[in-house]
Amino acid sequence: MKLPLYGSLAAETISLVGTRISMLALPWFVLETTGSPAKAGLIALFEMTPLVLSKIFGGPVIDRIGPRRVAIACDLGSAVVVGLIPLLYAAALLHFPILLALVALAGALRGPGDAAKVSMLPQLVEAAGVPTERATGLYSFVERTASMLGAAVAGLLIGLVGATNAIVIDAASFALGALVLGMSTAALTSLPATKPAESAEDPGSYRAQLAEGWHFLRRDRVLLGIAFMVALTNLIDLAWSSVLMPVWGQEHAGPETIGLLFATFSGFSALGSAVAAALGDRMRRYPTYLVCFLVTGIPRFLVIAFGAPLWVVFMVFAIGGTSSGFINPILGAIQFERIPAHVLGRVMSLISAFAWGLMPLGGLLGGSLVSAFGLTTALVGCGIAYFVVTMFPAVDPTWKQIERTPKTASRLPAAAGS
Repeated sequence: MKLPLYGSLAAETISLVGTRISMLALPWFVLETTGSPAKAGLIALFEMTPLVLSKIFGGPVIDRIGPRRVAIACDLGSAVVVGLIPLLYAAALLHFPILLALVALAGALRGPGDAAKVSMLPQLVEAAGVPTERATGLYSFVERTASMLGAAVAGLLIGLVGATNAIVIDAASFALGALVLGMSTAALTSLPATKPAESAEDPGSYRAQLAEGWHFLRRDRVLLGIAFMVALTNLIDLAWSSVLMPVWGQEHAGPETIGLLFATFSGFSALGSAVAAALGDRMRRYPTYLVCFLVTGIPRFLVIAFGAPLWVVFMVFAIGGTSSGFINPILGAIQFERIPAHVLGRVMSLISAFAWGLMPLGGLLGGSLVSAFGLTTALVGCGIAYFVVTMFPAVDPTWKQIERTPKTASRLPAAAGS
């Protein structure tokens, strides 16, 4: 039964494209209506902070009532909240504090909604009868493709219909995504709530369930290592994309070249994810992880830092993007294999919160490094930091546990015939 898996992929594509549209449309809307870059910056802060906090504290809710219900409810709530922005603006009732409150509520809904969709994946894999790496590879392909298309669509929509109408389309995407997800996964039963036999804590206590998720993550060195690694690489990646690359573009290339480079990286990353979806279950995880992070990490910092010819920069971005497409399918499969179903929502929410937690500081990090040391030193420093963080598993034998064992392999569904 592959309809739930492919239906959820379609719903995720719709939702992600809408989210990428809002990432550009909301600050553009604020700039158009207020003329204040500072207020536009507040939009990201007021969205990201509740998003991270709700990821942390929403895990027990996902495990109690089921990820499918949470995902659909959060998308429907997001459609209402985001839709109120253009509606109140048209009625001349959208004062800036109200806008910030709506943005914060949208972030609070998106956090558990995103975590719930991820927590559905083991059920979807079991129903479809495919290897975990194939499903995580498809999700990675969808994420990267939607990111690339969403950014392009956002620019076109704002130019054609304006930022306000682009926000309307974002609200509609949440509603459509919820409808597609609900209809395509109707045959699935929700993940079971926490069972008393599976936990020494009182299953009726929200606080106990929240603590249980943290204690499980803290005791698993591989999962905790993944959480810290992703948090740090996301921090560096945001400094790279939001500050270091634009500064380099202003000095040497221009905005068109920056856009093409980002599109090249995202497009080849989607290609890598598609290959990983087809072949990932046949590849050894540990060496693939190390090689892919080595290729996608430090080279893109160094070619920019040392003034490589533009054709070399494009080639490095293409190769690095392809390699990056293999990483998330591997990390996703590891997480789903190591986390029991009764704590899946809580632990995945915590790992996701780690991943997002440092991102708001990325721009500050990049700007501070460029201001203090110059662009070249900032690029080299960030590249070295990225190398150290991602290559640490090469000297920590614990990370060799990410390879499949006969025990974990036996838990995976067999690949269904095409």
